[in-house]
Amino acid sequence: MRKRQTIKVRPENAELALTGFVAGGPKCRRPWGRQVMQKPQTMGSRAPRGFTLVEIMIVVAIIGLLAAIAIPNFIRARASSQANACIYNIRQLDGAVNQMALVRGLATGAVFNFPNDILPYLREMPVCPANGTYSDGAIGTTSPTCSLGTTVSPAHVLP
Repeated sequence: MRKRQTIKVRPENAELALTGFVAGGPKCRRPWGRQVMQKPQTMGSRAPRGFTLVEIMIVVAIIGLLAAIAIPNFIRARASSQANACIYNIRQLDGAVNQMALVRGLATGAVFNFPNDILPYLREMPVCPANGTYSDGAIGTTSPTCSLGTTVSPAHVLP
């Protein structure tokens, strides 16, 4: 008579032990010696693969919601930074006009050739980041202005 063999079963393998599929069975040997338990596959049972349509729709809805929040803020921040850069450029032009007037001894209200007369007082002629153009009138009467001025929000004018 054969001696009955007892197998020690871990608690996590108890369910498989009841069905008779425990480590050491014919389908569970790996070449490197570690044993793994496998449940038998029945006809029609298969592991779920991929995502369901509902899960994909939820992810798309979340991405759409985040985009709806982020895109207007991005556009507003871009317009604000363009206006700030333009205002900085106007200040640079105004400083160059005042410096040129002091060096040349021009009085308030004197007319000058913009931008050729102030180019020696600038490293390079500034450009409006929103594609506006700069102009200036007489010395001391008005500061340089951007062609976009108050037509955009925020405005491209000195405060």
